[in-house]
Amino acid sequence: MADTVLLALDQGTTSTRAIAFGADLRPRATAQRELPQHFPAPGWVEHAPEDLRDGSIACLREALARAGAEAAQVAGIGITNQRETTLLWDRDTGQPLHRAIVWQDRRTAPLCGQLRAEGLEELIAERTGLLPDPYFSATKLAWLLDHLPGARDAAARGRLCFGTVDSFLLWQLTGGRVHATDATNAARTMLFDIRRGAWDDDLLRHLRIPAALMPEVRDCAAEFGTTDPAILGTAVPIRGVAGDQHAAMLGQACFAPGMLKSTYGTGCFALLNTGDTPVRSRYRLLTTLAWQLGGQRTYALEGAIFVAGAAVQWLRDGLGIIRHAAESGELAARADPAQRVHFVPAFVGLGAPHWDAAARGALFGLTRGTGPAEIARAALESVAWQTRDLLEAMRADWPALGDTVLRVDGGMTASHWTMQFLADALGAPVDVPELGETTALGAAYLAGLQAGLCPAPGAGAPTHWRLERRFTPRMDPTEAGSRYAGWRDAVGRVLVR
Repeated sequence: MADTVLLALDQGTTSTRAIAFGADLRPRATAQRELPQHFPAPGWVEHAPEDLRDGSIACLREALARAGAEAAQVAGIGITNQRETTLLWDRDTGQPLHRAIVWQDRRTAPLCGQLRAEGLEELIAERTGLLPDPYFSATKLAWLLDHLPGARDAAARGRLCFGTVDSFLLWQLTGGRVHATDATNAARTMLFDIRRGAWDDDLLRHLRIPAALMPEVRDCAAEFGTTDPAILGTAVPIRGVAGDQHAAMLGQACFAPGMLKSTYGTGCFALLNTGDTPVRSRYRLLTTLAWQLGGQRTYALEGAIFVAGAAVQWLRDGLGIIRHAAESGELAARADPAQRVHFVPAFVGLGAPHWDAAARGALFGLTRGTGPAEIARAALESVAWQTRDLLEAMRADWPALGDTVLRVDGGMTASHWTMQFLADALGAPVDVPELGETTALGAAYLAGLQAGLCPAPGAGAPTHWRLERRFTPRMDPTEAGSRYAGWRDAVGRVLVR
């Protein structure tokens, strides 16, 4: 056991990372590579498939070497990935037909509008828990089939494979022997019936997507084949796969219904465990799978905030009022608390619960005394208020939520000022774990679960989650409510839909 290693491959939007964990799920070594993005047209975002493949293999090798371990010691590899990014490749040669279309890509907005005009929004929400939006994989795949010469004919003859990043990496790592995905990534395609746990024939038919393209859907902890021996020196079992936000939920040990986690990176993703019940949102949250284990599905409500850490980047790169992201909390702490400045960071529209792509950012409440400190505070506060918007929607959709503790991860958790204000805004405790790499931790946990090294959810207290610091509300609830009302008024002024 002391020599056993679990390898987590975390393939994100801007970087690829591998972490070698011990059997106790404590990290031993890390390797990371930047991942270039390509922008061939306005609103288009792509990755080169070879960068996904080569960066992943290099990071796995380097993390293992830095841990001083050999491939024979690896009990399993867990893969977690940016969700919704779409690839299409030749089944015989393994060669991609096009660059990967990234989840951020907006080229299929007209097709999504067409789906809404055809009255399919209700069907999509009922079957998949999602909304017709370019964010998801289905319309990206339809675009590839429509725009690549011969693609639809080749797909109909079973010559092509579709996959999100996890599927593509499984294919590459196993030498083309496994075309599969896990239930959480399948649930983000807008083609998967999250209640039946199967690809939806009606949606496939409507978008003219042959079922032969689709990967086999497996549990998050399962046998996903073994790596080609040439990659790590010997064949290593791949035993866990989950989309990044779902892996983070597992890493945060949000195993019981009512537990809630939120990840603060460029954007923010909050997931609420709703147990074995898929809750249909009345407030435009997404219904999704938290995970699937042993054939049993656990569901979640998800809210996506488009701009979280990106607001801090704007302070640094757009306004130039800070030199480093870490300075934002210090600057905000110097602001005049009597000023009620609200910043709505709708640089690319607003996500949940508004889903208004036409909304744009604005600052409200400026006075002659407003300066950099007040603007910095408004930017950080906007992250907390957006989180409260999600929490209010979750409570309305799922009254059983009641009081809760928010478990957080991501780069913004390093700012104690931001985390304290988050607790104040929510009127709820905010827990920061010892290990911030919860996404990779969740992937390692899945591999360890399948290998028999980790206990199943609900089998006692989790051993891999450890609290570093809890932030508890200090602000008077009346003041917090008043400030939140000001935020809601500001958001109402930028909404277009």
